[in-house]
Amino acid sequence: MERAPRSNVTPLAPRDDAARDGVTPLRTPPYNEEAEMALLGAILHNNKAFDRVSELLETKHFAVGIHGRIYEACGKLIQRGQVADPRSLKNYFEQDNSLAEVGGVSYLSRLAASVVTIINVVDYARDIRDLYLRRQLIDLGGEVVNRAYAFDLESGAVQQIEAAEQQLFNLATVGESEGGLKAFGQSLNAAIDMAQAAFKRSSHVTGVTTGLLDLDRKLGGLHPSDLIILAGRPSMGKTALATKIAFKAAEALKVARNEDGSSELIEGARVAFFSLEMSAEQLATRLLSEETEISSDKIRRGDVRGDDFPKFVAVSQRLSRLELYIDDTPGLSVPALRTRARRLKRTRGLEMIVIDYLQLMTAGPGVTPENRVQEISAITRGLKSLAKELNVPVLALSQLSRAVEQREDKRPQLADLRESGTIEQDADVVMFVYREQYYHERAEPQKRADESDERFNDRYAKWQEHGANIHNVAEIIIGKQRHGPIGTVRVKFEGEFTRFDNLESFRQLPEDAGH
Repeated sequence: MERAPRSNVTPLAPRDDAARDGVTPLRTPPYNEEAEMALLGAILHNNKAFDRVSELLETKHFAVGIHGRIYEACGKLIQRGQVADPRSLKNYFEQDNSLAEVGGVSYLSRLAASVVTIINVVDYARDIRDLYLRRQLIDLGGEVVNRAYAFDLESGAVQQIEAAEQQLFNLATVGESEGGLKAFGQSLNAAIDMAQAAFKRSSHVTGVTTGLLDLDRKLGGLHPSDLIILAGRPSMGKTALATKIAFKAAEALKVARNEDGSSELIEGARVAFFSLEMSAEQLATRLLSEETEISSDKIRRGDVRGDDFPKFVAVSQRLSRLELYIDDTPGLSVPALRTRARRLKRTRGLEMIVIDYLQLMTAGPGVTPENRVQEISAITRGLKSLAKELNVPVLALSQLSRAVEQREDKRPQLADLRESGTIEQDADVVMFVYREQYYHERAEPQKRADESDERFNDRYAKWQEHGANIHNVAEIIIGKQRHGPIGTVRVKFEGEFTRFDNLESFRQLPEDAGH
């Protein structure tokens, strides 16, 4: 080489003399000019080298501007089926002043002539990208510092931290995409591995268990990257059912330790529960009530006595060990939720997200809250994107419109989803929770003026008989499922403890004709 190689080594701390003077010496951002030259030379020597690094390396990753332009020009020529060599690149760079500074067009020939082998081209590419990320990290650090110094009424410290975390996560995940074409055999092996993993689990489901056997059979568990909508009218038990699913998923968590010290998830999930309606204390009280079979009113009043107290203490200790994390921030935006979910996944692990409930969220900047339909659409798209990004099931609760109350049969339908049809479009699974007992109890027969005692008694007896059949019974109606059939699952609901459970005397309802 005619030019002396530039050093990319910078001091990590000020020299003692500079520190004594109170002056921090200028530090050069890290880069490796020799690696960039070696990679470009390998491509010019053998264009096959470009195919090996094209998905790993982009023009912006090069520290030396002319190197990035050479790389980009090579890519354009190769994509057109032409040969990228010093001769074909000559026309591109004859008038380029940056190339003239390093020796002109002859610089291209020296790059190609200096290469002995292309074996190490991928190592060069990784080194170049790593140094690019370091430079971006330096820039981000400076940006965070400057932003913190600048006082902005619309951007508080918490918002700045969340923005910085999101930028850091984006930077950390550069190049982690596993896209691209895969051989069918590879996909088939992945499917077989998933089936084998399900066989080893006690729940025998491919996804995260719900704790409800019949629902697991219908859904196969809650699958990673799926957006699951659980909808219902007020007082149907949406939150209770979501709490049940979150608890059972966290309770079933089993993690194996490999010989190399890494961990492997066997079954269950570490769950993040974003409660926009109820406080964390209220959710904890509800879980305690479910597991201890002590009414939540008694727990709130501190009326836990006698034989109940040891059970209360034992259950409390067991629940405290669950990897169930609750965030009760009201009015949470999608970007803030994404930031917190990413942080949890990075620090502790995360296999499932529960949101209670969807209509209490905000879309974040860029979407006007005046148009609620568009905002809900942006929220559901954001949640689906988050499910795919983190590869976890996202269970989001949703309200239903009042149109349900106007029908004689008050079982919910897909058309009843409130405020936006995109909820149905974006969701992989849509479930409704319905308790006929709720409506039945509010429709107690009253004797009509022109009705005989015998007729009224007969009508009242039928009402009582039907009430006995539906007592403590709830229906989970699967209105949409990408992976399997739709239909209805009957479960047990105990109102005193707001608890869902498996129905012992299971009686199959007629399946929906649609699959």
